[in-house]
Amino acid sequence: MESSEFKTIKNTDQPLPSRAADQISQLIIDRQLSAGDKLPNEFELAAYLHVGRGTVREAVKLLVARNVLEIRRGKGTFIAKHPGQIDDPLGFAYLKDQKKLGLDLLEVRIRLEPWVAGIAAAKADEKDLVILRENCSRVEEDIYGGVDHLENDRKYHISIAKCTHNLVVPKLIPIISYSVGLFGSLNGTSLLTETIIGHRAILTAIEAHDPDAASAAMKDHLEKNRSALLEI
Repeated sequence: MESSEFKTIKNTDQPLPSRAADQISQLIIDRQLSAGDKLPNEFELAAYLHVGRGTVREAVKLLVARNVLEIRRGKGTFIAKHPGQIDDPLGFAYLKDQKKLGLDLLEVRIRLEPWVAGIAAAKADEKDLVILRENCSRVEEDIYGGVDHLENDRKYHISIAKCTHNLVVPKLIPIISYSVGLFGSLNGTSLLTETIIGHRAILTAIEAHDPDAASAAMKDHLEKNRSALLEI
């Protein structure tokens, strides 16, 4: 880091480590650092922010807790895979009635994901489709192999969201990701065949760049999830 880049943290009511964390976040934005990029070391950051190394350590801890940074022992501090995104940002895991939560999440998803699938069908490029096909196939391989398919099921729905090329839609992924796991744990093996059929129908519509068909296929897929959940 060049000395000309040094910045002094402005006085605010925030604790010093919090201010330092904000400055590090701004550094990440300014330098356009992305997932997997290495952050400057502790000495450089301390000089850059005009604070002690202890403050830098505390600031890094805050950013690790926010899933902005990750520490790799012996290698340094790196930008997290999905900076700022956590698996359960709304605290769903702590809600007592998980079946009610599942139904409420489906109510939201039935209004959201058909629209997402429609946009995905309109905007997906060939690179997106390759990833989508791979994730769809992995879910089927897991199901036919008798192993837990939920992680690849999450990835499939996430890849649909990314096909939209919309900056906001992927930020909704934690809600989608959490609900896929929840439905799987509640429904067990009751929807395995329907999962394969539903996923294929959605994929086919997106491949055909048919927004109406993609929206309809996604809605049908989610409605079947809701029906199964109501029967529990």
